[in-house]
Amino acid sequence: MLLFVSSVNPIWGQFSVDMRFMDSRDDYILKVSNLSVKFQSQTILDNINFKLKKGTTLAIVGPNGAGKSVLFKALLNLTPYTGKIEWSDRVKIGYVPQHFSISDIPISAKEFLLFKKSPEIENALNSVGLDSEEILDKRLNILSGGQLRRVLIAWAIIDKPEVLLFDEPTTGVDLDSEEAIYRMLKELERKNNITTLLISHSPHIIENYSDYMLGLNKCMTFFGESKKIADPSVQQVIFGEPVCIHTEE
Repeated sequence: MLLFVSSVNPIWGQFSVDMRFMDSRDDYILKVSNLSVKFQSQTILDNINFKLKKGTTLAIVGPNGAGKSVLFKALLNLTPYTGKIEWSDRVKIGYVPQHFSISDIPISAKEFLLFKKSPEIENALNSVGLDSEEILDKRLNILSGGQLRRVLIAWAIIDKPEVLLFDEPTTGVDLDSEEAIYRMLKELERKNNITTLLISHSPHIIENYSDYMLGLNKCMTFFGESKKIADPSVQQVIFGEPVCIHTEE
């Protein structure tokens, strides 16, 4: 699934949520307080608290099953939760999921991007390092892994969002393409003052392409500067047995 939220909707029908808007003059674009998610009797996320300043990049880090993708769903108001999520007023959010299956979809890159009904298709492709003349008429299922991920990122940025959510955006691409994609993302963020949240398992990517990191293992295990991922003791805290930290607003 690929989702673009033009503005965060504060209430979605059956969900019991508390999603609010902050004053757009606030230096923070996102504030999360006491966020918890449970499926039936199973706790997926427990008492998550953090703030994110505009124009910064936050890496969401933790072992498999730690609740990283569920956090994204809560931030997009796609799953029920308790606690409070506050976005800056009328924020636009672009989202690229980890998995996107196109094997059975006989559609070209142009047809796919035209769903956005935007005149900015070529500009979006150029900004992610793709030649629009070369890519637009190709079917999605014949693109390389790196090309497809760039098309998905072009889809996410075509409406000029203030926030990008990337769930392991380089899944399925080789190491050279992965590095190039993250360099491209960093340049996009710099030019457009975009705030980015990304999920990654790579210490190299976390250290070099994000400002802060949030360690998750159902609870919050770490929050601090991304450069600390190089410290083996910090890696143990994040990827070892969970030791929860508790912060108060």
